[in-house]
Amino acid sequence: MNCIIIEDQAPAQRVLRKYIEDVGGLNLVGTFSSALQALDFLRGQPVDLIFLDIHLPKLSGIDFLKSLSNPPTVILTTAFTEYAVEGYELDVADYLVKPFSFERFVKAVSKVALKSPKHAAKGETPLLESIFIKSGHEYIKLFPREVLFIQSDMDYTEIYLSDKKYLTTETLSHWESELEPFGFVRIHKSYLINPANIRKIVSNHVVFSDVHSIPIGRTYKENFLRAYIR
Repeated sequence: MNCIIIEDQAPAQRVLRKYIEDVGGLNLVGTFSSALQALDFLRGQPVDLIFLDIHLPKLSGIDFLKSLSNPPTVILTTAFTEYAVEGYELDVADYLVKPFSFERFVKAVSKVALKSPKHAAKGETPLLESIFIKSGHEYIKLFPREVLFIQSDMDYTEIYLSDKKYLTTETLSHWESELEPFGFVRIHKSYLINPANIRKIVSNHVVFSDVHSIPIGRTYKENFLRAYIR
């Protein structure tokens, strides 16, 4: 997904470049200190996503956005909250208030990637093939295709891979929404699974390995078997 940064402050530019590099799935093709510079660039090279500051010299980010007849997806970045309503009226994807964390940045980009019409129309894997999860004090890059299942454990969820697991504070409903574009399905009130990694189904259990066997909830069984057993 090709993107550009329009930001007149060098420190903010550096933060955005670092975040873009760390996420993956984004290709930064230009950084501009003014909207007028970006306008010239966009005439010759369309992009998929713009990280747009609001307070810019000569032409504000809001006025720049209004001037585009067919704008790409935009994530606004600003130190001021009073423009949020106007930003959303212009159909921006998200509104990041500086200083924003890497976790918040990832969530904004994920909204764009998971809703990309270019990929959704083809039934392809979402643009972001990896996500970041917060486990303890760390942000860990995780590839959904490697996840076997996610288990709800009281106030936490545990994300299981074949050789490790991660404890997170997100709810199972959160992961169900976040990972639905990757094909994950709920088969039990306490379990969300990745059907791509199923080894076999035995009676009322989904088996991923010799040590990982997950029960299928009674209320989920009929729909699950209908969808995955031909």
